[in-house]
Amino acid sequence: MTWPVEAAEKELPMTPMTPMSPMSTPTLSSLRLAPFHLDDAGIAWVEGLLRTLSTEDKVRQLFNLACHGDDAATIDRLASLRVGGVTRFAGTDLETSWRATRALLERCEIPPLISGDIEGGAISIPFGTQLPNQLGLAATGSTALAEDAVTVLAREARALGYNWTFTPVVDINAAFRSAIVATRSYGSDPATILEQARVNVRTFQRHGIAATAKHWPGEGYDDRDQHLVTTLNPLSPEDWAAHYGQIYRGLIDDGLMTVMSAHIALPAYAQRHGVTGLETCRPACVSRLLNETLLRGELGFNGLIVSDACAMAGLGSWADRATFAPEVIANGCDMFLFPAPFEVDFPHVMRALSDGRLSEARVEEAVTRVLGLKAALGLHRKTLDERQPPLDEARATVRSPAHVDVESRVAGASVTRVKDVRGTLPLSLDRHRRIVVMTDPARDGFAGQPPVQLTIPDGLRAHGFEVRAFDPAHPPTPADTDLVLYLLAQESLLVQSHIYLDWARVHGDWRLGMRRFWHDIPTVLVSLGQPYYLYDAPRMPCVVNAYTAAPPVQAAVLQRLLGEAPFSGVSPVDAFCGLPDAAY
Repeated sequence: MTWPVEAAEKELPMTPMTPMSPMSTPTLSSLRLAPFHLDDAGIAWVEGLLRTLSTEDKVRQLFNLACHGDDAATIDRLASLRVGGVTRFAGTDLETSWRATRALLERCEIPPLISGDIEGGAISIPFGTQLPNQLGLAATGSTALAEDAVTVLAREARALGYNWTFTPVVDINAAFRSAIVATRSYGSDPATILEQARVNVRTFQRHGIAATAKHWPGEGYDDRDQHLVTTLNPLSPEDWAAHYGQIYRGLIDDGLMTVMSAHIALPAYAQRHGVTGLETCRPACVSRLLNETLLRGELGFNGLIVSDACAMAGLGSWADRATFAPEVIANGCDMFLFPAPFEVDFPHVMRALSDGRLSEARVEEAVTRVLGLKAALGLHRKTLDERQPPLDEARATVRSPAHVDVESRVAGASVTRVKDVRGTLPLSLDRHRRIVVMTDPARDGFAGQPPVQLTIPDGLRAHGFEVRAFDPAHPPTPADTDLVLYLLAQESLLVQSHIYLDWARVHGDWRLGMRRFWHDIPTVLVSLGQPYYLYDAPRMPCVVNAYTAAPPVQAAVLQRLLGEAPFSGVSPVDAFCGLPDAAY
């Protein structure tokens, strides 16, 4: 996952440099091929810029900076840096966000790539239509519903000026303890992941937004988080080809425009090529072997490779910034995501050009692909209103009635009854009137958004139930409680390390952490995020997985708890975690 990093306030002055030599014909000719498909006018635009841009400005085009919120001074500063792309983390108001993006577009002489993690679930535009994350979409079991959902995401992203999405996540939920993959993946089956990812890529790109498969070369078998450590994909070359290779090759054949190269190593592949020692654990984003030999050579990918966020410890623990900043470009990435800050990393790259660690030919190749992607998206010929529709159109698009209808239908289809071995559901006033709610205190949301708000307790109260929060000083008993309801809402977000049912935290005391209530009181666990809580509570008698705490999903869960709508979601993962007792 990408991680935003605030840019520094002061721009570093640079000495003007002379233009580099024009691009060679073979690389320009490659822009006529998939996934760019440039015509003569597009080729001419790229070639013209290559002939006129200085070395400094070409390198600037290789940087993608983070923009938090809608501050006018930040927008002005980003435009002055003349970088190739900006990732927008929108604020909470549609009009303010729209105006900030429009100001950025107006100030950039070369049209910028405007990117975002348009994933759904907790990683959503705050004021947009609230759709499930990728695991929730897979749980619907319907590519038609998934296409409806991604169409909404694409239309609203276009209305706000985005032209590049860092989706789909094509990692595999193999290590169920992985806190960074779980709800962001389409599940554990490579065939399902490819099927759903194809819907994502085709739909976004049909709407003029470049799609990005991530996280190359594949996360999910290491339960650690590459935001915190360089993670390892342990598969043999043959197993990798049968899993991740199948997924990436399928998307490349479909015309995937970009790939995000991550802070993940593939040691067995490196060993196959004679690499030994620590070098077998070199992260992909600085590995020519993985980017050039495997992705471009063996899989035939001709599109743009962007690094994952370069402030993440998966890269920072591998090498110092002066070393890895130029290596990101030198070893096959065409764009450097989130310098920390630009004023530090840009000079590192320029110095590497001067001392030979980074070649002009490699910079030329990378900037050709960056400009080629812009031309493939039509940014060179589109008017400002075509790149970002007028404000009235954006207002009419975001959370339109048709989009809200999709929101409701997809939310309902995703909710999954994992098990109910004692027939506790549906809830009723005559059997479950007095309810004690147990929660795991929620963390702040993605990119500084506020913590999750649980609406299910108020919904139960509105239906006549007597709902109270768990009090460690007065634990529930059969005399005062008819139902214990665990409501947990931890989705996959960066730097969580692990997500699990922390009994002492939820019960408020280490001694109470050893108590289990379900033998005496009917008990239900609803997860609005992580689908693997049965690992920590295999004998929990009733479990519902809903994958995200988005308000429409919580409303759909409430309906199904009360028997007002049927459960239809199908788990995309083994929610029983392979345990022999968890199904009982």
